[in-house]
Amino acid sequence: MRILVVHGPNLNMLGKREPAVYGLKTLAEIDALVNRRAGELGVEVTAFQSNGEGDLVGFLQDNDDADGLIVNPGALTHYGLSLRDAIASFAKPTVEVHLSNVYAREEFRHTSVIAPVALGQISGFGWRSYLAALDILVDVLKGGRQ
Repeated sequence: MRILVVHGPNLNMLGKREPAVYGLKTLAEIDALVNRRAGELGVEVTAFQSNGEGDLVGFLQDNDDADGLIVNPGALTHYGLSLRDAIASFAKPTVEVHLSNVYAREEFRHTSVIAPVALGQISGFGWRSYLAALDILVDVLKGGRQ
């Protein structure tokens, strides 16, 4: 079983960018935690980050043989229609992840164009949001109830 973990714009700045909002862990540290948990679950994870929406779309198209997707679209959450369409075309179980509780922040963050094409959304638990998404996605892919 192979799961893609896609990180959108500005997530490469984790650990430096607004640590009071996004925490102190770097993206590399989060990816390492996800990979460790994936190993415990017996699944493979392929992670990718880009600041460009087209790069994210291309990555999904190039990896359409994966079994599932965890995506933190960053600001593309609110307007990334080509990313949304790529996720819909990917047609595999997808979990949307956010480090911060987007619903406790500015109103524009309350709308996700990704949510309608995802199984669900996990937000507000920092780096733990990724691990929760991985656990849930693996369970769903192994036949757990949705």
